[in-house]
Amino acid sequence: MNRNVMKYTIEVCCESLYSAQVAADAGAHRLELCTALDLGGLTPSQGLINRVCKSVEIPVFVLIRPRRGNFCYSKTELDVMLSDIGIALDSGAAGIVSGALDICCNIDIETTSALMHACKGKPFTFHRAFDHTADKSKALETLITMGVQRILSSGGASTAQLGIATLKRLIEQSANQIIVVPGGGIKPENIREIAETGAKEFHFSARQAVVAHSTLPQSVVKLNNGELDENQYFECSTEILQRIINQLTH
Repeated sequence: MNRNVMKYTIEVCCESLYSAQVAADAGAHRLELCTALDLGGLTPSQGLINRVCKSVEIPVFVLIRPRRGNFCYSKTELDVMLSDIGIALDSGAAGIVSGALDICCNIDIETTSALMHACKGKPFTFHRAFDHTADKSKALETLITMGVQRILSSGGASTAQLGIATLKRLIEQSANQIIVVPGGGIKPENIREIAETGAKEFHFSARQAVVAHSTLPQSVVKLNNGELDENQYFECSTEILQRIINQLTH
């Protein structure tokens, strides 16, 4: 697949060097690098950022999120985030994915502006904290005014497919002033329907479970009442990614 002739931009969310290499080789145009996807994504390590940026030839955007939970950050947390942005850029990141909300679930303009300023002109994507905003139309206009390049969103729903109606309204409202990137539960079976929103960029992990054989006793392997299997983790799948791409190109 010649990624240069494709009319859509594919961003694959990765949390390992292996997944990053698979995604780049299978036709992704851009990566979002993070860790702990099961928690909604957290800031990856400096070592991982460095290795991925040196190992792929496509742009790597790094997620900056210091902890799980809400998106209201203290001064101390902001200081950590600003340091992490500097580390990511020094390691070769082409862009940053982050953002902050205030206690009323509006865009925290002051904190987000500080994060953007630390990017030193590199592209800034406001992540899915956007889906928690009280008024998404107002939040969109705020981010346009601030000069944010992209918004990652599921339309406020648990998945992009369920948020299609809102995504379509946001894309129409954006009027090409900002890029609305659908993300959340995107797979080969629904990508065409989601593309009908008018979106030109898409965000997904295309991952599948990998079972690692282990000699750990079952009492250690099964944690959290069986919800977490220490013998299982997830990596980007060439087959799933290419099936999604094929749905967009045929």
